Amino acid sequence: MQTVLNEIEEIAPHQVYGRVGSVQGLTIEVCGAQRALSVGSRCAVQSRDGRDVIAEVVGFHDDAAVLLPYGTLEGVGLGCRALVAEHNPMVYPHERWLGRVINAMGEPIDGKGPLPRGHLAYPLRGKPPQAHARQRVRGKVDLGVRALNTFLTCCRGQRMGIFAGSGVGKSVMLSMLARYTASDVSVIGLIGERGREVQEFIEDNLGDDGLARSIIVVATSDEPALLRRQAAFLMMTLAEYFRDRDRDVLCMMDSVTRFAMAQREIGLSGGEPPASKGYTPSVFAELPKLLERAGPGTGQGAITGLFSVLVEGDDHNEPIADAVRGILDGHIVLDREIAERGRFPAVNVLRSISRTMPGCNDEAQNALIARARRLLAAYENMEELIRLGAYRPGSDPEVDEAIRYHDALEAFLAQDASEACGLDEGYALLAALLEEGQAE
Repeated sequence: MQTVLNEIEEIAPHQVYGRVGSVQGLTIEVCGAQRALSVGSRCAVQSRDGRDVIAEVVGFHDDAAVLLPYGTLEGVGLGCRALVAEHNPMVYPHERWLGRVINAMGEPIDGKGPLPRGHLAYPLRGKPPQAHARQRVRGKVDLGVRALNTFLTCCRGQRMGIFAGSGVGKSVMLSMLARYTASDVSVIGLIGERGREVQEFIEDNLGDDGLARSIIVVATSDEPALLRRQAAFLMMTLAEYFRDRDRDVLCMMDSVTRFAMAQREIGLSGGEPPASKGYTPSVFAELPKLLERAGPGTGQGAITGLFSVLVEGDDHNEPIADAVRGILDGHIVLDREIAERGRFPAVNVLRSISRTMPGCNDEAQNALIARARRLLAAYENMEELIRLGAYRPGSDPEVDEAIRYHDALEAFLAQDASEACGLDEGYALLAALLEEGQAE
């Protein structure tokens, strides 16, 4: 009954429409209905071949609304009717969406039949909880990856970024996290990535057990920019739905960079001026609105966010990487030089940080990690001289100690993709490694 009432409330008392006045590239200009439209409104443009092309208002120009389509523009021409549709699109999630693969419009694409409709409406552009009402980040999350569990311990409700260039092992890292991270529900957004990888990710990385507690939202790189952006909003909305039911939610997004690129396309189409590296100001406004929605809620539920960032040209200070790093609660850096040496996952623990880790560890664990970091830093500072054979043993006791531990620490940080390592196990292995070396 509540669902029926919600549908009745959505029915508009009258219908407003305009006409297509211009089509330029991927944009449509609609005249006659601009007073009923605002940025973010949607229209159903009736093409000459009988299709309804859903489009969204991204700006206004010369008394006409500028729209971007969610699909192709074939059949759309001058004079086509554009019906004004919903302004604030809603989604009706349901518990039985778990185990399903959906697109950016909330439609199933896995061939398993229609999705049940929930009773409560959630806006796609939801707002994060009030800062003063949110719970604190607390309690460790087992990520199943030894290097992360020890050197970059993640807490429940924390937001971490995975920064990597192309071909450095980002996809392998994400597959390990999707498979091994402990959570009640996983909501995974594959935003602007390769279409062929979707089925591989589901079958090889998640498996039947992982899929049963997951929802996967897919928008591949060939889809329009609006769909790629909306897929990210839908992913976060679904995570909020389960968080409000006091679940521990793992929200994984691959990748934030593709979301930013989609928003750049939308901004440029709406007439925004390009700023840093062509990214428009709206990109840097939308990033915190999306990422701040993850985190602890006002109740018992929390969204632990793992967001990948594809850094362009291995420049970790490029605009998107720099902006995202300032928003999140920590960053995991994957280093190309480490990957080229054959150590995977190629986590550079000295350049990575978890902002919540010192507070969630006890004193012994913090001391253990601090000592291991000092050894890694001492070796890195003298690495070039050591490799060239120019360092003389005995010159610096700290460097001598770092050389003695180096191979063992490298082996500790390496981990096969098919291997899982728990939190307690990781700390115990690291403690045993350092004690054994000290005894020698």
